[in-house]
Amino acid sequence: MKRTERILPLDENAVRQAQEHWNGIGKPMHSLGALEDYIIKIAGITGDPDVKINKRCAVVFCADNGVVCEGVTQTDSSVTMTVAEAISAGTSSINRLAQTFNADVIPVDIGMNTDSDSKKILKRKLAYGTANIAAGSAMTREQAVSAISAGMDIAGECAEKGCDILVTGEMGIGNTTTSSAIASVLLNTSPENVTGRGAGLDDTGLKRKIDVIKRAVSISEPDANDPIDVLSKVGGFDIAGMTGLFLGGAVYRIPVVIDGFISAIAAALAVKINPLVRDFMLCSHVSAEPAGIKILHHIGLNPLITAGLCLGEGTGAIMLLPLLDGALSVYHSAHSFKDLNMKQYEEY
Repeated sequence: MKRTERILPLDENAVRQAQEHWNGIGKPMHSLGALEDYIIKIAGITGDPDVKINKRCAVVFCADNGVVCEGVTQTDSSVTMTVAEAISAGTSSINRLAQTFNADVIPVDIGMNTDSDSKKILKRKLAYGTANIAAGSAMTREQAVSAISAGMDIAGECAEKGCDILVTGEMGIGNTTTSSAIASVLLNTSPENVTGRGAGLDDTGLKRKIDVIKRAVSISEPDANDPIDVLSKVGGFDIAGMTGLFLGGAVYRIPVVIDGFISAIAAALAVKINPLVRDFMLCSHVSAEPAGIKILHHIGLNPLITAGLCLGEGTGAIMLLPLLDGALSVYHSAHSFKDLNMKQYEEY
């Protein structure tokens, strides 16, 4: 965790050069909207206005949650391993999108309750799932710190391999329950305001899920001012790993894309640990979960995509890549005002 002390602000010189480059392109100023801002942000992150995202990687943290025993999900925990192995085999939704958008996929076992023989799953297991948050803390504080550190390590390993951009993803049955519990604490609001149906609950199941979260928060009394306390008491290993990936992106100067609700919860925890991390995040879309937009606004970010996505695995986040590719095609190749022998637009 001491690595977070190495996080520095964006490179303002690179930011200025990227903005000047956009302003020199032969089009109305700021006409690609937030996409221009994202390219400028990437320049500030990397310190290079010659922005490239050629090598991209989706990191999918897989973990199980003890709270599943409370009947808060439509399926049981075995689905976590089933999907994790499908990701490792290259057949899941994130793989298909990654192939389309020229990205690598790294599934990570950071806390599944069984072991996989797949050599394509990165083994970073902290425990065989978390404890039931409705009966006590999900994990120890030490485990939470270790899981965050594991995520930071993976960001560092990706940086060493020349990765230009990271996409966050997760797989873990029950993780909308843990995410909603964290949201209720960070936003200081009732679970009713931040809890949705997840992968598909009826009215009775939703009520049960809300009651479980109320019980969990009441029993553990997480400290909203201590993000690691919140994470260890009502979170999950997948959330902790993503929190570390966001922090690691800031340490190793790699932009990290936020996926949906669960990823945004991890982003919020990372920002709570070090506010500078927000400038290293790219927000892809807004989840259909009730707290989706609330947690993004809590961080101070807005989504580019509003399409009701809620698949997980990093599928929403990876959808940002072709939008960035499009913006970069203009940034690098479109005609300039000089090419057109035309006076440049001015800022008013």
